[in-house]
Amino acid sequence: VELLSTGGTARLLAEQGLTVTEVSDYTGFPEMMDGRVKTLHPKVHGGILGRRGQDDAVMNTHGIQPIDMVVVNLYPFAQTVANPNCTLADAVENIDIGGPTMVRSAAKNHKDVTIVVNAHDYERVIREMDANHNSLTLTTRFDLAIAAFEHTAAYDGMIANYFGTLVPSYGDNKEGDEESLSLKSKFPRTFNAQFIKKQDMRYGENSHQAAAFYVEANPQEASVATARQIQGKALSYNNIADTDAALECVKEFSQPACVIVKHANPCGVALGDDLLQAYNRAYQTDPTSAFGGIIAFNRELDGETAKAIIERQFVEVIIAPKVSQTAIDVVAAKQ
Repeated sequence: VELLSTGGTARLLAEQGLTVTEVSDYTGFPEMMDGRVKTLHPKVHGGILGRRGQDDAVMNTHGIQPIDMVVVNLYPFAQTVANPNCTLADAVENIDIGGPTMVRSAAKNHKDVTIVVNAHDYERVIREMDANHNSLTLTTRFDLAIAAFEHTAAYDGMIANYFGTLVPSYGDNKEGDEESLSLKSKFPRTFNAQFIKKQDMRYGENSHQAAAFYVEANPQEASVATARQIQGKALSYNNIADTDAALECVKEFSQPACVIVKHANPCGVALGDDLLQAYNRAYQTDPTSAFGGIIAFNRELDGETAKAIIERQFVEVIIAPKVSQTAIDVVAAKQ
């Protein structure tokens, strides 16, 4: 196995006792412009994009060696601009050009090339290579290619969002005045966001519609997005929407509280000395509408309260910050 790398990474690999060839030695072209140009070379991208069995002749003619795996960590743009002291110049220098280009090249040619952009995939890749004579299945390469395109899309989205907040101030002062570009707007010209599918829904707002639940990469804690379903059938769109409404409402209270929601509207909200009292009061607000509703608590659901709910009404979802094992057993016995 031959390793090909650029300056800093090449030195780190060499320090670990690995034999590594610097990209500049392979291409015969030095890094330049303070590292802005390192890997943008036909011998690099030809090696990544070359189709095995189809482009072999042209690769041989130009001395291009095939590259079978690309591992890239992009410049830390998000961390850079998160620093309140970040200048426009700092942001610009942390826009990776060569990295995303290699990532997209490798992902495009996933039939022959493996692309790895996430550190959490390293162990998975190593295990499969150990078990398959240093090779990966096409299924794995395709999955990694999807992750790569998702990664570069999110990366470019962050850059566009950041620069979009500077665009409105363009022209407020003399053109070319970088200081004027540092006057940030509250909102970017376009807003780019990426969401991750958490699960398929049982159905959409109506039973004939398909739906899925997507969440942010780093969702807010104590939200429906971070909740874990302990038991029960798959949730529907309405279940998620109503559960979110109930949870966000009950979070407003510091005392033991219960909120019952039906069709996204609270039909019972109450406080109590404990959860059972809060539930009883919330239920008594509108017993008819409470049937088939969503119940949210802001304390651990105990067995006594769970028993009262199950014996009294039909309920679609119960959500709480924690659920005791006794409560789990009570609800499970009803199903």
